[in-house]
Amino acid sequence: MMRRDHLELKELAQQLPTARISGDTAIEISGLSINTRTLQPGELFICIPGVEGLQEDRHSFIKDALKAEAAALVVEREIEAEVPVIRVEDARYALAVLSAHFFDYPSSNLKLIGVTGTNGKTTTTYLIDAILSHAGYRTGRMGNIGTKIGSTFYETDINTQDPIRLQSNLRRMKEISADFCTMEVSSQGLDLGRVLGCEFRTAVFTNLTQDHLDYHGSMEEYLAAKGLLFSRLGNSFSKDQSKRKFAVLNADEEASSYLRKVTPAQVITYGIDNAADVRAKDIQLTSRGTRFTVESYAGQGTVDMNLIGKFNVYNALAAISTALAEQIPLETCAEGLSLLQNVPGRMEVVEEGQDYLVIADYAHTPDGVEKTLSALREFAGRRILTVFGCGGDRDRAKRPIMGRIAAKYSDYVILTSDNPRKEDPDQIIQDMEPGLYENQAVICPYEKQPDRRQAIRRAIFMAEPGDIVLIAGKGHEPYQILHDRTIPFDDREEAKEVICSRMKEESS
Repeated sequence: MMRRDHLELKELAQQLPTARISGDTAIEISGLSINTRTLQPGELFICIPGVEGLQEDRHSFIKDALKAEAAALVVEREIEAEVPVIRVEDARYALAVLSAHFFDYPSSNLKLIGVTGTNGKTTTTYLIDAILSHAGYRTGRMGNIGTKIGSTFYETDINTQDPIRLQSNLRRMKEISADFCTMEVSSQGLDLGRVLGCEFRTAVFTNLTQDHLDYHGSMEEYLAAKGLLFSRLGNSFSKDQSKRKFAVLNADEEASSYLRKVTPAQVITYGIDNAADVRAKDIQLTSRGTRFTVESYAGQGTVDMNLIGKFNVYNALAAISTALAEQIPLETCAEGLSLLQNVPGRMEVVEEGQDYLVIADYAHTPDGVEKTLSALREFAGRRILTVFGCGGDRDRAKRPIMGRIAAKYSDYVILTSDNPRKEDPDQIIQDMEPGLYENQAVICPYEKQPDRRQAIRRAIFMAEPGDIVLIAGKGHEPYQILHDRTIPFDDREEAKEVICSRMKEESS
């Protein structure tokens, strides 16, 4: 693929035929930007509108963009400027169009796999990537843990990246001759047009449970946003196998019936309870890993993997179904899955030689917490001690629900902070607390400790041989977002320090 570091503004403007243009379009554009803090001289600044609680209106930063020597502007309003201005009706759509063109449509030259759902997106992308890599393909991966381009990994701070970074990363993947990219696709990313212009080969659906209702408003709107990934798979068939499109759907999820209706792609189903094209049976769950039998349209086999929990069987089935669509043998799929040691912050065991189990997990939704705790309950020999909180400035309705779920499966609960943002941590905990009661009687013993570090310490020092300590909510995140600052904080590192501290105290 030819690298394009500069384009004439006229060529970019031609991609937006209904735009109104003022100024000299013969100038060179060296890049695209939506952020004045990183804008470089000569770049085109695109003024996308704001989203309440998420993003400021970029029209408010036009003066800053001009001070940073932006070469031209894309806007939705009438403005006067000394640089060329392209006025459009929808700046987000323009952003997607211009990003795809500037980076030369990289998704048309590799097989792009999008994974969406409330929970399991990250793990499923890791599992798909593991199979494809084992099968000999060169791969890329994008998600909320980071971006992998070949063997190089870059940390990121967002699940589905904005079109500029997304298209740039896809081009970098293609420049190393990547065959596939597996990408987490969030509902907000779909609704905000971040993946417009991406030519997906396969769309994968994990599950749909309550989350992001502060943004979408209802479960119907939430599902409709997810459905965009499947409806955009095109409306044509091809005799060329490499151009076919696939929708991989969870047969045990009711929402899959809607997604089947809105997609023209070839549907491949997976599941455990209901009939499916790829189905797991004879599932064996332990604290050290999972074993199950796969029955599929491509044959039968056994999978042994290091990941734990029934929900990870679903994630593995989604990955296998995706790989089978690429005609990768089932045996190769099983081998690839067995090689993956863990997914950062997803049921990640913190091991320092202690005689109790400590697990850090990203579970931060009602369904995520329930799946994690129910998986642990499957093999818990003794008590489950759960440390968790709810994020601030997010859906408040799920807080007592999560409290109720924690109380149902745990033997002791410590309510704490989890990225309180601009909210009072004590108030968030008060919102969670009613879920631990039924008919005014406490369901499960609990305590409140807003200091997350102290909450983790308390749980680990309480643990007895054979107990399980679950630290839920943040998983891989190496920070804590407070009202006035973001501080370094990693649940896994905190747990290691406390375990070692306890062992030192006990041995002295």
